[in-house]
Amino acid sequence: GDAGWRARYARDRDGKAVPWELVEEDLQSTHPYKVFGLRAMIAVPYFEKALYELPEEKVTAEEVKKLADEVEMKIQGGLSGRPLLSVPHLLADEASCYYHGYVLAEMAVQQTRRYFLKEHGNIVDNPKVGPILEESYWKPGNSELFLDLVEKLTGGPLTGEAWVEALKVPLEEKLSKEKQDYEKMVALPAPGSQEGKVDLDMRVRFVDGDTVIADTKEAGDDFLAACKQFEKYIQEKYLLKA
Repeated sequence: GDAGWRARYARDRDGKAVPWELVEEDLQSTHPYKVFGLRAMIAVPYFEKALYELPEEKVTAEEVKKLADEVEMKIQGGLSGRPLLSVPHLLADEASCYYHGYVLAEMAVQQTRRYFLKEHGNIVDNPKVGPILEESYWKPGNSELFLDLVEKLTGGPLTGEAWVEALKVPLEEKLSKEKQDYEKMVALPAPGSQEGKVDLDMRVRFVDGDTVIADTKEAGDDFLAACKQFEKYIQEKYLLKA
């Protein structure tokens, strides 16, 4: 997740945020290599397309394995540590022509993130984000085409540009920006440490088997109050006994 989000919400029981050094180490060990994840993802639909285009007489075990290796070499630059034929979507008929949906979803996520960062400055705890997503994505649901939803919100057709841009950010630049966001969020009080009521306009119950741990209805419709009851239950039942 973003360093800003981690600084805001990845906190210990005393309200202390995850140390920047851990966030920095994670970014250093993952950001330069995320492009390999992209390649591994798009290799699946490329292989599936090639597989369905095979002439019927070539659909043999040997030809399929050979094709998988060829796609891995072409898209990923070498044989994959996760062989294409180990991806379950390719082996189950109910998931046929399905995996490319993950690619489209990640493209949409990156394009939507770019829109919010450009138009609204930040995402974490930005009160504008939720209502915009609700009106643009959630309310229309399946009444509109996926590609149309993304274009209406972001102002442009869905492409991989935003995803590629995010991957191309130099590591030092990435660390500098993430640290700024981290320091901004870590300076804020820990979530839940201040008085205030959160009413989700719904009933939420925390249960453990037949035991009702907390119920927002019994907590005055306050979600945070119910969360504190749940936290107390976990501490008493597990953490204090450890």
